[in-house]
Amino acid sequence: MARFGLVGKMTALPGQRDTLLALLLQAADLVADAPGCEQWIVHTEPSDPDGIWVTEVWRDEADHAASLSLTGVPEIIGRARPLIAAMGERFTLEPVGGKGLPPAS
Repeated sequence: MARFGLVGKMTALPGQRDTLLALLLQAADLVADAPGCEQWIVHTEPSDPDGIWVTEVWRDEADHAASLSLTGVPEIIGRARPLIAAMGERFTLEPVGGKGLPPAS
């Protein structure tokens, strides 16, 4: 079975990046032990003071979908949405391997 990966950009409202980052890091903590979560990384973009990227690697798409209903996740999504000025590029990928990625099961 192929892994499921997402890489996506969002742009915070001016002055709200740190607040949005804090919420995304809370989400990262919530999904850290979720079934199938292999990586969930939040990045800032040095060339864009409001830009945030999230990289996710899941065992499969079903595990990703289930994570959206974990306790606390819908609440964080609801608190984050008003801080987002725009959702940018989003890519669905099939992660294969590399440093930090456990062998596929």
